[in-house]
Amino acid sequence: MKNILIILFFSSLFYGCEKAFLGEDEPNDPINNFELFWNDFDQHYGLFQARGWNWDSIYTVYSPQVTDQTTDGELWDIFTDMIGYLDDSHTFVVSPPPSERFFASGSENDSIVDAEFSFDLVKSNYLENIKDIPYTDQDSDFIYGTIKNKDIGYIFIEAIETSNNDYMDDVLKDIGNHKGMILDLRNNSGGDDQTADAIAGRFADGDHFIYTVQERNGPNHTDFAEKKMYYTSKQGTEHFSKPLIVLTDQITVSAAEVLLLHLKSFNQVTQIGDVTSGDFSDISMRKFLPNGWQYQFSIMQFLLPDGSSLDGVGHVPDVVVRNTVADIQAGEDKVLEKALEYLWDEYGIE
Repeated sequence: MKNILIILFFSSLFYGCEKAFLGEDEPNDPINNFELFWNDFDQHYGLFQARGWNWDSIYTVYSPQVTDQTTDGELWDIFTDMIGYLDDSHTFVVSPPPSERFFASGSENDSIVDAEFSFDLVKSNYLENIKDIPYTDQDSDFIYGTIKNKDIGYIFIEAIETSNNDYMDDVLKDIGNHKGMILDLRNNSGGDDQTADAIAGRFADGDHFIYTVQERNGPNHTDFAEKKMYYTSKQGTEHFSKPLIVLTDQITVSAAEVLLLHLKSFNQVTQIGDVTSGDFSDISMRKFLPNGWQYQFSIMQFLLPDGSSLDGVGHVPDVVVRNTVADIQAGEDKVLEKALEYLWDEYGIE
């Protein structure tokens, strides 16, 4: 879940080592904190161009609201409004103890989406032969199994994190004989792009040019380093080339979306569910202001081979369907059921 990512980020703010003290030897007053904050985004945030945001307009609106008399609470509200405008879940601001306030841009609807999915419901009502995926974080949910009474495998990955990027070989050795497969990325909190590449390699149907990455490297919003090109190809000892359904929702984020960049280039892959979060970039080092507040933000742009961007847009499913809370309470996962229906209608798999 994206809220898990946020919690982990909140903890790392106080214990991580990569940081930048923007406010060293700077006056600690509301106006200076505001100026440092706005200017750092202006010179280093990576998605103004891709998302079409006008950061100068934010300065025009909020700068007059900040005076020497601006309270801590008022300044906090201004900062959260500013980054809320960016609608970017890789962008955070936090004030340390004793206030311990935290705000993540683009996360306003996360609790609603979270309530529209129940992994316990999936396990109890739809799965059999359930096993834990090896080499993954046992504090998160990583399982695989079989859809009850069907020749369809099922894999649920809560985060793109592992101590061994070859773990999908072990999973496919066990359930790769099924006629169809469902990879459930709903509520996926992201993780490591190299792990995403390794997972995709077990489903690849050949070599594909997938995307480019450019890191912001100058004061102008159009200043970026040279493009790095990323490809996908077959990896590992086990491969699944039969129909694969990938389930997503609005909090499928970050490295899970990078995984989808790979998977959706393969002919046998269909995305079912809701549009994904639309947040791909790596995050800056942690920044400190004179008042002790800390923040991070997106520093790069991911572009498709045609030069377009899915940041702020997300992956739009081939088949759009969304659970309601009432569905979950009734013991039904309409998204998963649509995937099973699709495998039967399109491939005759049951």
